[in-house]
Amino acid sequence: MPFPLELGVEPLTLVILVLVAFTAGFIDAIAGGGGLLTIPALLTAGLPPHLVLGTNKLCATFGSATASYTFYRRKLFFPGQWRNALIATAIGAALGALLAHWLPAEWLNRILPVIVFACGLYLLFGNTPDTQQQDDIPIAQGRQWPQGLGLGFYDGVVGPGTGAFWTVTTLLLYPLDLLRASGVARSMNFVSNGMALVVFIITGQVAWLLGISMGIALMGGAFLGARTAISGGSKFIRPVFIVMVLALTARLAWQHWFGQA
Repeated sequence: MPFPLELGVEPLTLVILVLVAFTAGFIDAIAGGGGLLTIPALLTAGLPPHLVLGTNKLCATFGSATASYTFYRRKLFFPGQWRNALIATAIGAALGALLAHWLPAEWLNRILPVIVFACGLYLLFGNTPDTQQQDDIPIAQGRQWPQGLGLGFYDGVVGPGTGAFWTVTTLLLYPLDLLRASGVARSMNFVSNGMALVVFIITGQVAWLLGISMGIALMGGAFLGARTAISGGSKFIRPVFIVMVLALTARLAWQHWFGQA
């Protein structure tokens, strides 16, 4: 597997990509959507699209692992309540990554801006639940399967915005506040990133040196972002998340509806 410098990435470009990864990790830990920064940056650096997806999964796994562990340590995510979602997400991500090389995704890309915009409107005008004692709240188990399979599959095939989608759907489906929903999103994002990464490694679509360099930077950004989100609470996450949703909508619409890169 060629290293990034053998792919034509200059040292200065590598430094810029690392800085982009740190910023993406910080944003992704708070609101999701970090892939909006890393994937275009990798494409701009000249990597082939499939290698971009695999390398992005490597660095994203670093960041999502850090953010997920931080929420878990702060008792804002309880794996036992989300066993079905964890399993379903892993299965969906593996299937999505396996199909990524041949599954036509144009229809999905065109509908995504509509979905994301609807999610943004929900957060903008809807009321965010303010749950204080998550330990005592029953979490429905059956609805975790379609949620996990669908979002895991999307993350395996494409990826950007998965954390944002997890946060919104979790708010819609369960009695959680935005802070705890963010903990669920970060943890599920880690599972789907890890499973998809295994498939990309098997298929040889990972630039290791570049992915590890960006991954370490993502870890630093994710650690700072998760701690900032936890200390700031839902009032801090809400505006950042809405901005990311609207940015995601604009990016996807510009790329897939108007044919712009």
